[in-house]
Amino acid sequence: MDPYIITLDVGGTRIKYGAVSTDGTLLKAFTAPSNNNDGPEKLLEALNACIEELRNEFSAPPLAIGLGLSGGIDPDRGVVLLPGKFKSLEGYPLVGILREKYGIPVSADNDGRLAAYAEKYFGYAKDEAWAVVFTIGTGVGSGVILDGHILADPYFMAGTQVGHLIINKSDDRSCLTGNVGTGEILCSSTALALQVRSAIQRGIPSLLTDAYYEDPRSIDFYQVTEACRLGDRLCLRELEVWTENVSVMLINAVHSYAPATIILCGGATHGADLYLEKLREIVNRQTFRYPKDRQIDIVVSRLREYAGVLGAAAMMMEKLNL
Repeated sequence: MDPYIITLDVGGTRIKYGAVSTDGTLLKAFTAPSNNNDGPEKLLEALNACIEELRNEFSAPPLAIGLGLSGGIDPDRGVVLLPGKFKSLEGYPLVGILREKYGIPVSADNDGRLAAYAEKYFGYAKDEAWAVVFTIGTGVGSGVILDGHILADPYFMAGTQVGHLIINKSDDRSCLTGNVGTGEILCSSTALALQVRSAIQRGIPSLLTDAYYEDPRSIDFYQVTEACRLGDRLCLRELEVWTENVSVMLINAVHSYAPATIILCGGATHGADLYLEKLREIVNRQTFRYPKDRQIDIVVSRLREYAGVLGAAAMMMEKLNL
């Protein structure tokens, strides 16, 4: 059979994992809960279960394992260097443990940067030298391509922090960075769901009211966008606010990195038909650029939710010179 790489994209809610051939074909793909509050040993247990499931799907062993995590990630040690979405994960050497267990090359990187790898090798940035990639889901991740190179720095943070830019200082909700009003707080799919939950709690009528009082957590991004399609006034109004917030984050990215293309991926792209045109209109109206009529292309990734999985494979292929 064709050689393949096992890759795991560990998000705040789910682990997306798969087997990717060296030509970039996603051979198998699955999801599992990430249980981000259960500690590093439980995460390692879940990762091993995912890896074993994939190994059992094929007659040959994998060439390597690639891992995506949020935050500042040391690729060789697999250490999360700053507190983030996973309880007590900082300093825990996932890569070393997995290398020792499976005896093959293992490396890790930030999930937003891996999405940029995916777009550079397999997606819309394949022929584009200047791009910013956003993963919008439970949180907001980013990766940057400058002059054909994926942006990185000695401290593993460059290009991955667009979601931590402050876009509304008057918002009083705190980000894990300690700042308020960041893209992470205002532009994630979680943010839209929380906006709608808060409005329903204040008594504003919605098609989702009954579902909210049965189980508030059932009101997620998907439920909100489905209510928008049915004409729910509350959800449409909150989607408009959310879209304005996302546009500010994207405008900041344009002013920081001068991309020709902005690529959106992650769970929030499943509602893109409801907001993408508005987003394009605001960003192209509000950015300071030359020439003034140059359009900044904003597109939804063809790779969608598996950009991190494919990006981890691209990272490993680059490291192994495949």
